[in-house]
Amino acid sequence: MAKIVVALGGNALGNNPFEQKKCISQAARVIVSFIKAGHQVMISHGNGPQVGMIQLAFEKLLDIEDSDAPMDLSDYTAMSQGYIGFHLQLEIKRELLKQALPIETGTIITQVVVDKEDLAFENPTKPIGKHYDKEEALKIMNEHPNEVFVEDAGRGWRKVVPSPKPMEIVEIHSIEEIVNRGHVVISCGGGGIPVVEGENGDYQPISAVIDKDLASAILAKQINADYLFVLTAVDRVALNFGKPNQKELSELTVNQAKKYCKEGHFASGSMLPKVEAAIEFVESGIDRKAFICSLEKAMQAMDGLTGTQIINGTY
Repeated sequence: MAKIVVALGGNALGNNPFEQKKCISQAARVIVSFIKAGHQVMISHGNGPQVGMIQLAFEKLLDIEDSDAPMDLSDYTAMSQGYIGFHLQLEIKRELLKQALPIETGTIITQVVVDKEDLAFENPTKPIGKHYDKEEALKIMNEHPNEVFVEDAGRGWRKVVPSPKPMEIVEIHSIEEIVNRGHVVISCGGGGIPVVEGENGDYQPISAVIDKDLASAILAKQINADYLFVLTAVDRVALNFGKPNQKELSELTVNQAKKYCKEGHFASGSMLPKVEAAIEFVESGIDRKAFICSLEKAMQAMDGLTGTQIINGTY
């Protein structure tokens, strides 16, 4: 039996509530297939489109009510953890019952510690919310000078916010307790709610969004997982993505992955953090492996039939 962390991409969960329910139903079948095969599974998930929608809805409400008391990004992340986790719980439990598996599932609202001096606070890079065309993005930035939009891997323009590096998970002992009882835990939604340590040993929220993949690597390390699955919209990592000379990669050593990252082969808002998360996890222990693949082909990736496998190695 292997211990597996499955990281579901926010974009892989759809762009609206209807799409999300449909995608989560498919994700539940994949997750339960791992469980039925005898593996222990923990789940994390992204929230890029979802947290952006929540933020936009509240901003429009504040405009209507003429209020000057906006909520923080950390609050939006907490909300997204709750409702995405709720949908995951429903579908996973439904699938577990179909398979007659006596396993429970639950969501932990998760805080993740970051460094308040992280340079990311001076350089927003993490895309959230929906895609805009260039004209719309420039108009928003003109009307709201504090907001930053960038072109996102040829898919349009998206708002970017600070994305500090995750350091540790506050609720890790609660997660371990549930996992050790054989149940499915959903945690680190949206990368976790970013917090910094206070002077009295408590935690204070800070306005940022943590990358889900990097937080998933921290979760996998702290929970002592065997495998990390980073599920996304493509079947494999590729060099020269979207170009005529695109080359898909079935396997990468850590050294090869670092080399390609350094050479700029992966987009910072999409594939780069996935590869970096895989590197961080694989390097953290002997015989640990990471897989980057599409949701629907996760089981085949474990058998080496598709996906990109990241392993320790020097060649």
